[in-house]
Amino acid sequence: MLLDLSEEHKEHLAFLPKVDSAAYAVTNRKSLMTISELDFQDSVFVLGFPEELNKLLLQLYLDNRKEIRAILSELAPDLPSYHSLEWRLDVQLASRSLRQQIKPSVTVKLHLSQNGGLSTHVLQADPATLLHLAQQLEQASEEAKTNHCRRVVRSIK
Repeated sequence: MLLDLSEEHKEHLAFLPKVDSAAYAVTNRKSLMTISELDFQDSVFVLGFPEELNKLLLQLYLDNRKEIRAILSELAPDLPSYHSLEWRLDVQLASRSLRQQIKPSVTVKLHLSQNGGLSTHVLQADPATLLHLAQQLEQASEEAKTNHCRRVVRSIK
């Protein structure tokens, strides 16, 4: 069956191809994260769609959130996951040249599982470096929780 539409109807329906790709992009990215309705509306508002379309996308997202998350979790790449961790503290008390030398080091053996197989990574560092690394990671984690960082991440996606 062939439909013969007037120019007015064609103009009205011209936004549909954009909506399809935008709806996929928005629901795909946003459903991976559990975000609030307000955050979702803010993200969709930036796309510049009419208000009624924004409401429709929000309703579509809210109605299908669980199904979208289930499908996307199946399609997600299989990333390495934590299996086990072994660590050892080594202390060098002396050497031939220095009789009283204390030189600690921490050795970490990290076992990761991916696709049913295990991989092992050995890391070695002194305690000061590990302490600095832990502080930097804590600082980055706290900074990621700020409103400014959330806005930047939303604008990038």
